Amino acid sequence: MVLICPSMLSADPTRLGDELQAVERAGANCIHWDIMDGCFVDTITFGAQVVAAHRKISSLRFDVHLMVENPDKHLRKFAEAGADSIIVHSETTKHLHRTLGNIKKMGKLSGVALNPATSIDCLKYCLDIIDIVIVMSVNPGSSGQQFIQSQLEKIAELKQIIPETTEICVDGGINANTGRECIINGANSLVTGSYLFKSKDYAKAIQELRTC
Repeated sequence: MVLICPSMLSADPTRLGDELQAVERAGANCIHWDIMDGCFVDTITFGAQVVAAHRKISSLRFDVHLMVENPDKHLRKFAEAGADSIIVHSETTKHLHRTLGNIKKMGKLSGVALNPATSIDCLKYCLDIIDIVIVMSVNPGSSGQQFIQSQLEKIAELKQIIPETTEICVDGGINANTGRECIINGANSLVTGSYLFKSKDYAKAIQELRTC
């Protein structure tokens, strides 16, 4: 089954709790929290307190995507806030294997996100401790961007090297058409932002992505 992961970055910021519960009722599999610090990307978004507050109203998997410099200093805070998985950008840590190992020691799923220009080669010696790989199909920092077609090749390459149990997630510019292309090339998880939250029927949009 294709996992559908709504990104709260695209939700109505004045109604985050209501929006989260709405997509949960609509059939979402997990909730994607884009954590931005204004350094790795220009935008500043959610802190650990926001994740912790929403943990109280949802039983879905919480994926915390750290788009931050020096992610290691934030791992414990988000683990304690209720994250089920913590994803770091390979571009932000000098010691990726150690960072992933620390996430695993906290009892969380470990993930690596790759910017569009980043090769999959950096994963080669960490594959045994990676649970999720996120292929960024837009440049990180804002929602509503156009899907970068070259990332389909990256997805296909990933499919050839990672263990079958590792989740391949695609984040950015996802709709029914681009989602279909991602799945054909090997993805089994889609982060949806604008496509979902701008739709009038969340359940219909999620079903369209799941069956695309």
